[in-house]
Amino acid sequence: MAARTVRRATAAILTGAVALTAAACSDPGNGAAGSGGPGDSAVVGIAYEPETLSPLLGYGKDGNSKIFDGLLAFGADMKLEPALAAALPTVSADGLTYTYKLRPGVTFSDGKPFTAADVVFTYRTILDPKTNNPSRTELDALKDVKAVGDDTVVFTLKYPYAPFAERTVLAIAPQHVAGAQDVNTGPFTTKPVGTGPYVLTGWSKGEKLSFQANPNYWGGAPAVKKFTMAVIKDDDVRATRLRAGDLDGAILPPNLAAGFTHDKTKKTWAAKTYDYRTVTLPTHHEVSGDTAIRRALDLAVDRQAMVDKILEGAGKPAYGPVPTDSPWFAKGTERRHDLAGAKKILDEAGWKPGPDGVRVKNGVRAAFPLWYLSGDKLRQDHALAYASDAKKAGIDITTQAGTWEVIEPRMKTDAVLAGGGSPGDPDFDQYLLLKSSLGGDGFNNMAWYDNKTVDRALEDGRRTDDPAKRHAAYDTVQRELVKNPGYTFLTHIDHLYVVADRWDGLSTQTEPHDHGLASGPWWNVEDWKPKGSGATAK
Repeated sequence: MAARTVRRATAAILTGAVALTAAACSDPGNGAAGSGGPGDSAVVGIAYEPETLSPLLGYGKDGNSKIFDGLLAFGADMKLEPALAAALPTVSADGLTYTYKLRPGVTFSDGKPFTAADVVFTYRTILDPKTNNPSRTELDALKDVKAVGDDTVVFTLKYPYAPFAERTVLAIAPQHVAGAQDVNTGPFTTKPVGTGPYVLTGWSKGEKLSFQANPNYWGGAPAVKKFTMAVIKDDDVRATRLRAGDLDGAILPPNLAAGFTHDKTKKTWAAKTYDYRTVTLPTHHEVSGDTAIRRALDLAVDRQAMVDKILEGAGKPAYGPVPTDSPWFAKGTERRHDLAGAKKILDEAGWKPGPDGVRVKNGVRAAFPLWYLSGDKLRQDHALAYASDAKKAGIDITTQAGTWEVIEPRMKTDAVLAGGGSPGDPDFDQYLLLKSSLGGDGFNNMAWYDNKTVDRALEDGRRTDDPAKRHAAYDTVQRELVKNPGYTFLTHIDHLYVVADRWDGLSTQTEPHDHGLASGPWWNVEDWKPKGSGATAK
């Protein structure tokens, strides 16, 4: 959960984007028509925009950046495929050396050649402590990276890190551009140059990102020539603009997506995800940091009711960062809805009901605030349901809406209705979510969770490539979260997208929490073909 995954996220996704006004929405594509327009243009509505477009600062670390490519990429089935690399890496017997041969003839959008030096520059810059990349710890295993000529890159690890190849989907920056300016503040952060299928033509903060197809893309020139992402924070506004024809597609919560069920000009796409909603229980608050309060809330919350009523069945209960259908899920860590059990835990811990029904211990009322992101209906509904369930157990939770700028300074002591989740390896999400040393590090470990057993297990899981040992480590993490839950995990959410039925080649992947910009049916927009064109998707 780097930056803003349970946070605001580096690449997404998760920030205080401003709602698009009617004036800005009236022509969101800057000439690209909405629903029913030319087949070579598309405009989609997303909820959040990135804070930067520089891979050196976190953008494109999980692939699908549109402007850039990684050495590898995830296909529709989430299996790794060659991208800027000509083939999957060769791995040494001890798991410490990864060698990549590069794809020949690739150029950046400015016409300059892509070489091994760009790969070395990208990774070394990210690892430089002077670079403001909140996801640096994701590359902790990397000891060195070097170029062997122009067409070969060799990575050397400190220890066998099983998912290292999955880390090499991160976007590659051009040394000749980004290396000639301040990495943290230079113009490259908003005016990037990459090897990807699209070139950024404009970015109006809080309104839209505009792209044009890269005619020299190594994978073939995209059929969708103009692509616009309209930044529309409010769910209802996105649905309204989609219905009005200003948008060709949008991500919507289940209740709003249902409104397009009978629209024969549009199709709804569902994506399975690792995306969860959780409540942070700050260790530094005298109530939420109390283990009995945490355990009681874990039982008092009715997760299935949230799935049924808030998600309308488009999701499942969450008991931790790992979905229950993942092979990494620790069976037996499911928590039943047990209000009587929650009350018993509080009674035994000395939290007794006061005159107003709110429990008190040593003069302290069982009360704390819970913040959620303004305009995010799903978070609001989860927060209200959680507070209602808590009240039945005698815990008074006051819900409040705010932007990330308002919420972030309060996270050490105030609870937050947060989101997170990353497909693939459990290290990707759990380390940043739970490692005690990352408490206070931006949107990593937002609850300041501090559990030494979990810390050791996270290191054990990260520092071995033995499958049995790794499963044992992450099993330990999940079972410790039952004993002392620093977060109340609520639901895992399926993402729903409504898109005009005008193209072939659409599909969805298993998605992370950070979505919209790099996820959804437009994860492969470069492969879309207008219906009836006679062309086939790549």
